[in-house]
Amino acid sequence: MDIRLLAYAFVGLFIGISMFVGGLLLFKRKRLIENIPTSKVRSIAMGLVEIFGKVMPTEGVLLKSPFSNKDCLYYKYQIQEYRSSGKSGRWVTIKHDEKRLRFYLKDDTGKVLVDSEGAKVDIKRDFAYDTALGQKIPDNITRFLDKSKIRYKGVFGFKKSMRFRESFIEPLDKLYILGTADDNPFVKDASTTAGVEDVIIHKGSNIYYISDRSEKEMLKSFKWKIMAGLLGGGLLIVGCLFVILLYLGVY
Repeated sequence: MDIRLLAYAFVGLFIGISMFVGGLLLFKRKRLIENIPTSKVRSIAMGLVEIFGKVMPTEGVLLKSPFSNKDCLYYKYQIQEYRSSGKSGRWVTIKHDEKRLRFYLKDDTGKVLVDSEGAKVDIKRDFAYDTALGQKIPDNITRFLDKSKIRYKGVFGFKKSMRFRESFIEPLDKLYILGTADDNPFVKDASTTAGVEDVIIHKGSNIYYISDRSEKEMLKSFKWKIMAGLLGGGLLIVGCLFVILLYLGVY
């Protein structure tokens, strides 16, 4: 048996294990979401809670998303460049980052302060752009690239093959949040809005998950990802182990 096939089997085994473990972790998250009832802001209890509502800025302070220049409370972006090597090529991430501000989540009973630091933020993609021959790169993107000192022109001045992805949370967006309710350390601060409860949602010692989808949509999505991870990962593990054992002469 070709030694390269053995190497591929070990790589496949690692990928299969990663998929299987990811499926198990997602199954655990799904069960947790199913078992915790959604709380109204007014009736939040300390500890792990599930809430749903609209995003409100704290003091009118907002971020600007780098590519689409949208007012937001959170954004993340990724820049990739296509790099060729011989007859093949691949997309390489050359820069990615995220920024966030604290915000309020408001429902029909009140609003609560949210610090998203440390959260798994699972939101839809809001902006996507791929460079194309003869097409001008949007000004917002070129300004960001120039400021970040990222070259977007290659040999003879031609644009490189690049793609840009961006997601953000805007004011009035609806969010599902699974996080820890705790005493608000900012309640005595002079900038605190009067009447806001002495509670903050943050990372704590539990899972911290933020999504722009409803609970029903999330659970449906989790179902297919769990099946793909457990079934696909399991089959990949079995197949790769068979190849490895075959190479070692066990079969």
